[in-house]
Amino acid sequence: MAGHSHWAGIKHKKGKQDKERSKIFAKLSREITVAAKLGAKDPDSNPRLRAAIQASRQANMPKDNITRAISKSEIDVNKNYESLRYEGFGPHNVAMIIETLTDNKNRSASNIRTILQKSGGRLGETGSTSHYFFNCGVIHISKDKISEEKIFELAINAGAKDCLTLSDFYAIITEREDFYKVKSEIEKSVDTFIHSGVEWRPQSAIDISKEQSDDVIKTLEALEEDDDVQNTFVNSNLLTE
Repeated sequence: MAGHSHWAGIKHKKGKQDKERSKIFAKLSREITVAAKLGAKDPDSNPRLRAAIQASRQANMPKDNITRAISKSEIDVNKNYESLRYEGFGPHNVAMIIETLTDNKNRSASNIRTILQKSGGRLGETGSTSHYFFNCGVIHISKDKISEEKIFELAINAGAKDCLTLSDFYAIITEREDFYKVKSEIEKSVDTFIHSGVEWRPQSAIDISKEQSDDVIKTLEALEEDDDVQNTFVNSNLLTE
């Protein structure tokens, strides 16, 4: 059996149908637009925009979509999005953190509350689940891109907190505030990442059964269907096999 506490890793393996791809592109476009609106339109001088564009390329989003999303930041000047974090519990009392990018926080809260309640869970107050996690930067690099010795050397010199060798990739962990600095240093030697971003990782992932994992994954998929939801994190090892 395979366990995984990070939902993004499982999503990458599930494959993307056209509908799913369209939904992913819409979320990525929203992040690009917001990043461009809050900072420079040049990704070289806007770390958040650069990260958003890289994430879009990793998802194989067409270049035209990226260009349109940046241009949209100058068109939708009166439409403002907020980055909001919701905390709660899913099925089998699994702790969850749900990150949103929304122009209507009441709508987001209502939708998330409904999804969690339907799964047997509940939406909590701020701080109700975040103590089960730590916030950090994460960079995943394919093993065929660089040797183990070299990536460990790069990670240490760049100021990373840790570097792990996993089954088919390296995972570099950074302090939240050091993420963009470390990422920029790594980019000088590695041109593409499997995944990178600031995440909530469990302090100690709990083990649940395959049947319980299926229930949690079903809830995560329902949350991902919501246009406002950008990222979801759980404190359990999810069994996919």
